[in-house]
Amino acid sequence: MTASVNASSTGLRRVRALLPVRADFVAMTRNPRRDLLAGLTVAIVALPLALGFGVSSGLGAEAGLATAVVAGALAAVFGGSNLQVSGPTGAMTVVLVPIVAEHGPGGVLTVGLMAGALLIGLALLRAGRSMRYVPAPVVEGFTFGIAGVIALQQIPNALGVAAPEGDKVLVVAWRAVQEFAAHPDVTALSITVGVAGLMLLGARRFPTVPFSVVAVVLATVAVQVFDLGAEPIGALPAGLPAPSLGFVEVSALGSLVAPAVAVAALAALESLLSATVADGMTVDQKHDPDRELFGQGVANLAAPLFGGVPATAAIARTAVNVRTGASS
Repeated sequence: MTASVNASSTGLRRVRALLPVRADFVAMTRNPRRDLLAGLTVAIVALPLALGFGVSSGLGAEAGLATAVVAGALAAVFGGSNLQVSGPTGAMTVVLVPIVAEHGPGGVLTVGLMAGALLIGLALLRAGRSMRYVPAPVVEGFTFGIAGVIALQQIPNALGVAAPEGDKVLVVAWRAVQEFAAHPDVTALSITVGVAGLMLLGARRFPTVPFSVVAVVLATVAVQVFDLGAEPIGALPAGLPAPSLGFVEVSALGSLVAPAVAVAALAALESLLSATVADGMTVDQKHDPDRELFGQGVANLAAPLFGGVPATAAIARTAVNVRTGASS
């Protein structure tokens, strides 16, 4: 009986240690002007990213936006970093694409719920502190691989050809190049090169200006003015039905365990890495890894209920948040 009471007391203490305290909310009122400016800046940067990652995941632009709003807010309140910004990310999108292909949009939403529960479980087990022992080369190699996959996935869009069928990105990219060579049309390629060039050159000359947003706006205006025939964000190829959002049946949950573990592991590693980067950019901030896992778990439990995709912390958006003076 005594052992059971002690176990319950220990469990309650662990749960309370993961929840926000009064001091966290007091800190939000110390520099409201700086925090508001940082929030607006990050929102401008995050909007096109959220829409793009939503489309790339296969659930549509609205899913990316819902993730940025719901997961971003909850991870900020319940997470263990004062500076972390969460939402849909490129790395998570790469993991989600095969799930969409095999299980449909409902599989992604179900995986998000399962991953959220796993992250909360890791937080209660105090697994956050052990994540710091993952070697940096492993994380960097993983990140580089994700970047390569994302680049290959965008080749059909960059060349303006319909994405060939297949689940191997290198094969699909090569088929897209062959299709473009057989029927070349430089319209889409010109837009791609123009947007990429403006983002790279502009950021080098004026690093404080969000040229990703400027480039997207200018490209959108150009497409509309010159009637270049580009499809709107989130548009599906002709003949394909719009995805119906819902959860899979209970009988299919067993096949989603492995994807949910992969999503939870990615969310944990990327979020704790991002929090560590944010700490390194400041002199007085130190994140709580277990609370950060808990916050990401809460965010991933809630986002699918609003049609959102699994989320994680975003290093680039977090860096923007820190550089613009965020403090809470």
